[in-house]
Amino acid sequence: MSRSAASSNGAVEPFDAVDVIRAKRDGGVVPEDALRWMVDAYTRGYVADSQMAAFAMAVLLNGMDRSEIRVMTDAMIASGERMSFAGLGKPTVDKHSTGGVGDKITLPLAPLVAAFGVAVPQLSGRGLGHTGGTLDKLESIPGWRAALSNDEMFAQLREVGAVICAAGSGLAPADKKLYALRDVTGTVEAIPLIASSIMSKKIAEGTDSLVLDVKFGSGAFMRDVDRARELARTMVALGTDSGVATTALLTDMNTPLGLAIGNANEVRESVEVLAGGGPADIVELTIALAREMLALAGLPDADVEAALRDGRAMDAWRAMIAAQDGDPDAALPVARETHTVTATQTGVLTRMDALPFGVAAWRLGAGRARAQDPVIHAAGIDLHVKPGAAIAAGQPLFTLLADDGSRFARALEALEGAWEIGPETPTAHPLVLERITA
Repeated sequence: MSRSAASSNGAVEPFDAVDVIRAKRDGGVVPEDALRWMVDAYTRGYVADSQMAAFAMAVLLNGMDRSEIRVMTDAMIASGERMSFAGLGKPTVDKHSTGGVGDKITLPLAPLVAAFGVAVPQLSGRGLGHTGGTLDKLESIPGWRAALSNDEMFAQLREVGAVICAAGSGLAPADKKLYALRDVTGTVEAIPLIASSIMSKKIAEGTDSLVLDVKFGSGAFMRDVDRARELARTMVALGTDSGVATTALLTDMNTPLGLAIGNANEVRESVEVLAGGGPADIVELTIALAREMLALAGLPDADVEAALRDGRAMDAWRAMIAAQDGDPDAALPVARETHTVTATQTGVLTRMDALPFGVAAWRLGAGRARAQDPVIHAAGIDLHVKPGAAIAAGQPLFTLLADDGSRFARALEALEGAWEIGPETPTAHPLVLERITA
């Protein structure tokens, strides 16, 4: 890797992108200084999109070893600012989910953990495609705002303990540029690039510890459980190597989480959980993740269920929403049009595939096809039953929610064959399959 070239300002570049591409194309390990240069040179525009696209494809095909992924992640962190919560005087812990259908766990989880005196800086994103965005859900609440200054975020963490807000543009700008390129070049699925993308932002965020919810199944980014496990292990190793205490839970996303898929209806369901109720699977996963987060924060014996029962988690939720100018008592948007699908036979609901329900909710207006598209907060799907439930002919299965009834036909197209009623109760699968540590 001795070749060099001159940049547009006349300075001599220490490496050449073609050499880096060839090294990875041929299955080699890219030297640390060359890989750091590649990320930096791409961020500042010296390395062209076409060259980085070729490099990303080589990574997809040939992989990276642990040291390369660590260097790649570190280089992306170095492309921007790095936050620190050292001045808060209390431990910080974050959670990241790889996304799914009906996954509103962040909403009850952040205030639940904060109720124990732990700071939860939850820098979240918006939805694209069939997976919903945490910020889109919360923007269903009148007045609530996602954009906070660093000073506002720190003040809220001190006073309330939890904040869910948009990440600033200064965190890992190299990742933002590379992600957009991967999205249009068929290289999104490369595990080293997924791991470095997620972890560069989370490590740059400056949290003491991190819990990862890595999903597998029909509604997950990683459908195959073995690939999801590989991603989880890679990310746990990256966090550990960077000094962030990191664990992961491998969780099932073959069936939608909870009974609400959308935005406003997912907020309603989250509030039910904080009030001590809610669907069993949402409660189970919220509690499991809260225990992981609190253990990493030094509170392994925290009684998580008690905080849901006695109102402490709800108090933290109300304070968190109000601190971001939201009204926790305001009515949430309600869809103008509904369409209920009923069972055509008696039996047991044996299957409900997550992905088609996510796509259907998106077609109803709950998601966006392009980053600049608006979402319709009242749109989505309310499920009335989940797999394993006994069903009578004519019984409601789910209700589509939209502001425009003309959207129902395409949503129903997405749902053709997405559920099944049979004679026998299906085999139950654990929601949390595995816990992964360094």
